[in-house]
Amino acid sequence: MTDTLTNTPGPRSLADLAPDQVKPVVDGYTALHDGATTEDRKERYQELVNHYYDLVTDFYEFGWGASFHFAPRRRDESFKASLLRHQYFLGDRLSLKPGMQVLDVGCGVGGPMGNLARRYGAGFTGINNNAYQVERAKVHTRDVRPLCRFIHGDYMHVPENGGSYDAAFAIESLPHAPDKTAVFREILRVLRPGACFAGYEWCLTDDFDPGNPEHQRIKKTIMAGNGLPDIASTPEIGAAARDAGFELLEARDLAPESDPETPWYRALQGRDLSLMSIPRTPAGRALTNLTLRVAEKLRVVPEGTRAVSTLLNNAADALVEGGVHGIFTPMFFFLVRKPGG
Repeated sequence: MTDTLTNTPGPRSLADLAPDQVKPVVDGYTALHDGATTEDRKERYQELVNHYYDLVTDFYEFGWGASFHFAPRRRDESFKASLLRHQYFLGDRLSLKPGMQVLDVGCGVGGPMGNLARRYGAGFTGINNNAYQVERAKVHTRDVRPLCRFIHGDYMHVPENGGSYDAAFAIESLPHAPDKTAVFREILRVLRPGACFAGYEWCLTDDFDPGNPEHQRIKKTIMAGNGLPDIASTPEIGAAARDAGFELLEARDLAPESDPETPWYRALQGRDLSLMSIPRTPAGRALTNLTLRVAEKLRVVPEGTRAVSTLLNNAADALVEGGVHGIFTPMFFFLVRKPGG
């Protein structure tokens, strides 16, 4: 976990939660998946996403760094290098440059925004529904603070005037949206005429068979382990953008561009020789589980921490399965433009 402390004295906790809040939040989050319909999750998406990121952000930062996403990886390329190249791909396609105002739709803890600000010198605004992540994002972008600002808010209802931005991007954040057309329509509203919106979306591929129980199990586990109300198919993304009023310039899955030796899910398999991969090995997972079990009993970490670790490991396993079977991609690339300009 990060060096973030709880708001109350005592043991370290998760995000801004007090130690005695963790287990109830875990239970509440689990109920949204085990006892709720897809429509219920969509209706309560803000609660779903907030619960999820309150629980997992510290784990993500510890194991993933400040950029919570995947990338098509080249042979002999490090995981971190692939993430940076993936981010720059969006910046290049959007032709970012100094003087532009850019909206980061679902900015996470600010890793990609900071990297893009350093490279392109544009001004960035990140919107995020999770207050804890907004504070972490301010830390990760402190060296480019004049170029970065943040909104604690819902990207389904951006609190900005129409035509405020020269470009927008979303890196694996739109899977949390309860209505794809509605979120595209909202981004369209805040863009200037002629401006472009680019991003990476989590999708089910054409190989997904809704009648296959194994495919459905993988999908459900991915959803439960990643705070998602549902997962869209690849055709739905282009259709939603067009229905919202965008011109669709490009839409394609970048996952096949990974080298076969380094698929996008390799980091989740524990195959890299790095500290990040150790917890994903069988021995590392067993050690983590044992450590957290003991730490909970000793009250070094709050009750519920081990359950979060298990949730993330199950989700990682499902993501790997989805990638191996070719039924899921976390990097369906889209580039759309607002008419006019």
